[in-house]
Amino acid sequence: MAGKKGDKADKAPKAEDAEADAKKGGGGGVVGLAVLAVGALASSFATVYFLTPSSHSAETVACTPGEATPAIQPAIKDNQAYVELRDLTVTIGSEPATRYLKIKIAVITNNKETGAVSKAEPVLIDAFTNYLRSVELSDFENPGFYAHMREQLSRRSQLVLGSDVSDGVLITEFLLR
Repeated sequence: MAGKKGDKADKAPKAEDAEADAKKGGGGGVVGLAVLAVGALASSFATVYFLTPSSHSAETVACTPGEATPAIQPAIKDNQAYVELRDLTVTIGSEPATRYLKIKIAVITNNKETGAVSKAEPVLIDAFTNYLRSVELSDFENPGFYAHMREQLSRRSQLVLGSDVSDGVLITEFLLR
């Protein structure tokens, strides 16, 4: 029985030690958070201070209050003309006639060269059709493709007419079915 009393005595101090440890650890949370906040502030300041270049380069341009930006030139010129070509209907993809593209294109030129564009219309349509037949259906799903397609059509227009006659193309109608 003496052994049993000793066991009870051993268990009591362990419970008191656990309560004392809990009381000691409870007050350290606020101090720990304060130390963490000070450390975060110091490290963010040090990051900005040490990673910022110390000298300003000559390329840095400061705007003065009285300084204005130059006027933007309009895209439409006075001597510009637009020659609208007939509708193009092209099948898209390798499958037989399941999807097609109907597109209307206008060639941008100067007022003096509208006759040359009208005269070269069959050659332009052939060049545009050859390009559009090479385009896959998945290409049309990409929003960035439309700008690329317009550039390609403009390039073909310049190859047929010459860069002095053609200033590019406008896509005035576009239907993909």
